[in-house]
Amino acid sequence: VRSSLETQSCAGGNEEWVKQLKACREDLKQFINEQNCAPILIRLAWHDSGTYDQRISEFPQRGGANGAIRFDPEMTMGANAGLDKAKRYLETYAKKYPLISWADLIQLASATAVEVAGGPVIDMVYGRVAVNSPADCVGATSREGFAGNAGLPDAMPPFGCGATSPAEHLRNVFTKKMGFNDQEIVALSGAHTVGRAFKERSGTCPFGYGDASASKHTKSTCKVRKDSAAGVGMSGGCAWTKNWLTFDNSYFSRYKDAMADDNLLWFPTDEVLHTDPGFKPHFEKYAANQTLGGAPFSRITPLLTRSFRNWELSLSPRAALGS
Repeated sequence: VRSSLETQSCAGGNEEWVKQLKACREDLKQFINEQNCAPILIRLAWHDSGTYDQRISEFPQRGGANGAIRFDPEMTMGANAGLDKAKRYLETYAKKYPLISWADLIQLASATAVEVAGGPVIDMVYGRVAVNSPADCVGATSREGFAGNAGLPDAMPPFGCGATSPAEHLRNVFTKKMGFNDQEIVALSGAHTVGRAFKERSGTCPFGYGDASASKHTKSTCKVRKDSAAGVGMSGGCAWTKNWLTFDNSYFSRYKDAMADDNLLWFPTDEVLHTDPGFKPHFEKYAANQTLGGAPFSRITPLLTRSFRNWELSLSPRAALGS
C-alpha cells in the first residue's frame, strides 16, 4: 500500500487537486464513523463500477466507474434501489471539493468506508473521468445476454442472464461481461461481510426498515461495529454476518452461522461459492486464514475501478491514495 498521495499528469502535478483528495478522505472518515454508513457507500461504488462491459470499447458506453449512477437512468434501475441515499450523502463533498470528479468521489468514499469499518487501506488510483449527463448513462437492457440492470448480478433465480445455476450466473456477470476469474469473484463476494438487504429495496428478504421490521442482528441495540460501540445507523433489514459494520473475513469463516440462522442471509449465489469446484478452493482459503481479513478484496477492488480504463489517462491526472 502506498503511504502517501502521489500525483502524475501530462501537464505535471496538480497540488490543489491532491490536497482536496486528502482533505475529503479525512472528512469522509469522520462522517462514515458518525453515521455508520460504510455499507451503502461500498454498494454505491460497486454498482457504479458494475455496469462495465469488457466487450464494449467506447467510453462512456462501456460503463464502469464513471459516476453515471448519480443520474436517474442508472439510479432508477431496480438493482440500485435505495442508493439515492448514498448519493445524497456525497453531494456535500462534491460541492466542497469541486476538483474531485463524481467518479473519483464515489470510489474514494467506498475505499474510505472499507478502512473505517476495519478493513485494509485500498491502494486506489484516482483521476477518473465522470460522465456529464443522463445521456451518458448505459441502458438497463444494453448488455448483451442480460435482460436488465445493465448486467448487475441477481441474488437468486430467475437470473436475468438466463443462467440455470448460480455458478453460471456469476460467471456470466463477472467473467463474460467483466473479465474476472473465479478467485476474483470469490474475493469480491467477500464484501458481503458488511451490509444488509431490505424488503423495501431488493425484496430478497422479509426484513425491512426500523426496529419493528429488523432481524435480531440489525436492531438499533445491536453491537456490530469493529470497536463494539453503540450505533448501527438506520436499523432494520437482514445481514450476511452478525457484525455487519465490521469489515473482516467472517463472511467466509462463519458462513455456517448464516446457513443455520433465519435471521441471516445466505443466497444461492453465496452458497455456490463453497460448493462449486472452481470457487470452493478460494472460499476455503479465505475461510481458513483469519489474518486475511479484507486483503483479497483490497487487491481486487482497484482492478474493478482502474484496469478497465474507466478514465481517460491522457486527459486526467492520476493519484494513489494510501494511509
